[in-house]
Amino acid sequence: MAIKFGGEFEVQRKPDDVYDFLTDPKKFAPLLPDFQGMTQQDDTHFVVKVTVGISYIKGTAEVKMQLAEAERPKRALYKGQGTVAGGNVSLTAGFDLAPLETGTKVAWKGEAQVFGRLTSVAGGLLEPLGRKNVQKLIDGLQAALK
Repeated sequence: MAIKFGGEFEVQRKPDDVYDFLTDPKKFAPLLPDFQGMTQQDDTHFVVKVTVGISYIKGTAEVKMQLAEAERPKRALYKGQGTVAGGNVSLTAGFDLAPLETGTKVAWKGEAQVFGRLTSVAGGLLEPLGRKNVQKLIDGLQAALK
């Protein structure tokens, strides 16, 4: 099951500042919904842990993330693989930055693919839950970048 998401927002910070924030997992990872912790291996690899749950399937997701593309101050793209209760997840999340007179426009898009028992049990609940959590993250990023 694939869930695609995207949108854009504007902030009053310069593209370099926004880029620095989006490429530092210590700054943005705590904004993830149900964040439990993060371990950074090097400049481009980290593991994030979040609590996930739908119905009676609950647990901790451990997602290995990589900053796959980094073009300062224009683009950051993450790729990740992880395990969640009853399944696996593969995801991408990209941010394209464009300078504005008063700050930066951030266009974002991503995709999550969920495999395993979780998709058969949770079915139609996954997409609305995923969209809700992505929106929480985007709202958090906007607030942190003001």
